[in-house]
Amino acid sequence: MIKTNNPSTTSWIAVPSGSDFPIQNIPFGIFKTAEKTPRMATIIGDTVIDLAVLAEAGFFAKLGIDTNVFKQSYINDFIAVGKNVTRAVRDRIAELFEKSNTELVGNTQVMSQALHHHKEVELLLPVRIGDYTDFYSSREHATNVGVMFRDPDNALLPNWLHLPVGYHGRASSIVVSGTPIHRPKGQQRPDDNLPPVFGPCKLLDFELEMAFVIGKETKMGDSISTSEAEDYIFGLALFNDWSARDIQKWEYVPLGPFLAKNFASTLAPWIITLDALEPFRTGGYEQEPEVLPYLKYEGKCNYDVNLQVSIKPETGQAHVVSNSNFKYMYWTMTQQLAHHTVNGCNVKVGDLMASGTISGPTPDSFGSMLEIAWQGKKPVEMPDGTQRRFINDGDTVVMKGWAEANGVRIGFGTCSGKILPAIDK
Repeated sequence: MIKTNNPSTTSWIAVPSGSDFPIQNIPFGIFKTAEKTPRMATIIGDTVIDLAVLAEAGFFAKLGIDTNVFKQSYINDFIAVGKNVTRAVRDRIAELFEKSNTELVGNTQVMSQALHHHKEVELLLPVRIGDYTDFYSSREHATNVGVMFRDPDNALLPNWLHLPVGYHGRASSIVVSGTPIHRPKGQQRPDDNLPPVFGPCKLLDFELEMAFVIGKETKMGDSISTSEAEDYIFGLALFNDWSARDIQKWEYVPLGPFLAKNFASTLAPWIITLDALEPFRTGGYEQEPEVLPYLKYEGKCNYDVNLQVSIKPETGQAHVVSNSNFKYMYWTMTQQLAHHTVNGCNVKVGDLMASGTISGPTPDSFGSMLEIAWQGKKPVEMPDGTQRRFINDGDTVVMKGWAEANGVRIGFGTCSGKILPAIDK
């Protein structure tokens, strides 16, 4: 067992019932306040912990880590020190805040500087993202889309069961949870018998995804095997890869998504380590036909993480539209990374790779409005009496994720974004 994962450990920091952040979690992120510049943090319960203050006070002195990594605006430098060190830091944090530990409790000066209620801080984009790749790895999602737009008897394209389909996305427009998104504009062709038109997207959608962060670099020409892949994955976060369905339908042939996807993606502020998720491993799908040797893997490489999506109108209460699970991934993260690098493509610390829309086997577990409302033919009834076929201006989409076992809940926080009208110019 990883030391920090001990389910019997409790903290002297109060952890509300149902909190995403017990002492067994210890995620990493970046925050700032009116008085403090951006720096690294973790969170226990509702308390954000300034790791730069703890480092400066010498609490990590025996770990052999440069304290400057905790003063950076992104966690990249911390990730780059390697898993042996980051694991030791995580263990040390859990040790400091374990219920019987008094190292910090009596140090009122450090505590006053290091501990902040989560409502008193601003959480920032945690990672400096160099490159971003989006996959298309949920069989249920790919099948649903294929049924809608192609032959229902041949919903999956010939390559889908042989490799993890993906494309390179836009890193500059990935924003942290809570950042408003303007409705994108672009060309659409609502009538196949008429020329295209230009204007705001009319079929704006969310995509329920999980993203993983690369924690170790490779050189061009090198590849990562499925057995090595987890050494290169630092952690995961909730991810909403917004999609303009009408723009995408017109533009995607022959090269795939472009303006329909690059206007915005939303990343949750906390990166949950693979170590924290270790107790929630689960088996993957039986893959048939048999995959090529470089995509074969051993062990449990999927994770049992509950996922939920709500839509909250400008006025009125939120309504849950999806209850899914990360385990509904046909292609695992290890396979995605092995495929991504098999041609010698190099990866760098902080690169982000997203799962693609995660849909389960039933309509209530679909991961996009395209599927939930089935191209608008089955609109969702909202509590205020309105309907949703896609996302309206003023709507806030809120994603949540959590895993539970042995009395411990490891959560991912929230990934939210409000849709604003298109900019008229």
